[in-house]
Amino acid sequence: MKNEKKLAIGIIIGVVIGTLVGVLTKNLALWLSVGIAIGTGVGASLTQRGNKKDKEDSGHKE
Repeated sequence: MKNEKKLAIGIIIGVVIGTLVGVLTKNLALWLSVGIAIGTGVGASLTQRGNKKDKEDSGHKE
């Protein structure tokens, strides 16, 4: 999966979770922002993990 897709998936997950919590707590603005921030962090983490895995896989091929 490309790096941009991993980041986008993380942001989408954050938006969904943030919206859900925001609606339940009646504070959508706060939780939507928190969800986007957490989603961006998760997406960046997935991107870095994917880069490390790709480097390890390409380094061990003979």
